[in-house]
Amino acid sequence: MTRHDTDSSVIADPSRRKALVAGVAGVATLSALALPGAAVAGLAPAAASSPTRFVEVGGRRLAYRSTGKGKPIVLAHRFRGVLGLWDPKFIDALAAQGFQVVTFDHSGFGLSTGEKSYNPAALVKDTKDLIDALGLKDVVIGGWSFGAIVAQIYVAMFGASVTHAVLIAGTPPVPLVKPGDQRFYDLAMQDKATLEQYTGMFFDPDDAASRAASKASFDRIFSASNPRSPDIPAVWAVAQTPRTPPNPVFPSNEVLTALKHTDVPMLHLNGDRDLSFPVENWYALNGQFPTLSLITYPRAGHAAHFQYPDMAAAHIAAFIRDTKKA
Repeated sequence: MTRHDTDSSVIADPSRRKALVAGVAGVATLSALALPGAAVAGLAPAAASSPTRFVEVGGRRLAYRSTGKGKPIVLAHRFRGVLGLWDPKFIDALAAQGFQVVTFDHSGFGLSTGEKSYNPAALVKDTKDLIDALGLKDVVIGGWSFGAIVAQIYVAMFGASVTHAVLIAGTPPVPLVKPGDQRFYDLAMQDKATLEQYTGMFFDPDDAASRAASKASFDRIFSASNPRSPDIPAVWAVAQTPRTPPNPVFPSNEVLTALKHTDVPMLHLNGDRDLSFPVENWYALNGQFPTLSLITYPRAGHAAHFQYPDMAAAHIAAFIRDTKKA
């Protein structure tokens, strides 16, 4: 596999790239923590049967999976996310819409080698190196939670190389009108995965339909037939995480300016009851991001795309089909 180095490509102006990297290097490292443990019975959808592959690039080995065929959409994971912690029903629904869905483990996490870090610049480099090494063109860059931060930085730095951005339950690069809820952070400090914890963090425990969707998603993800990469060590990960909701989470004037002037169509999806990254913070930006579309799902939390996997995939497909760069 050909090696590629992000540091020597894409950004024509080195001073701009340096400013962007400096501007995001200090971003707070928080978001939905991965939930290790549990195994329950379930079916093996196509996403679960996609083999884990590896690419050698930049002196480390990145693990990835590719599901489906068509236009590539590359998804950066949430905090403590690894391969197998995407709901396979959501990945399958995207693939059924005609996408090649690529998910991966960041350096040092899961099955990938290298130095582990939650420095956003390092996570963006992982994403760019993987895309280049796989030879993907006309890419949709996406991410969930902390991965949506990665996707925003990616647009700011490498917008010319992507056609669209899909941000799932993210937080914008500005001070927040509504910070996260302490309940999310208290749940996130727990180590072992339980259905109660999963529901409280990612769904709406006060709504019966959301609770039922949480159980179905939990069963799919933690099925013995859905292979997962090794968990990110809880002690290390929690040490990287604020114990109370910060405001702002993602302060970057450089990224903010870039997104105000980008021609990349951006879609943000979220639930109306997200305790981690409240959706109100995106509506406060109405008129500031000229290419931003917003979709909010009712009675849903931080994993609305897992509660409504088919609908979310259909919305993403329609957005990509019906929008293009200005």
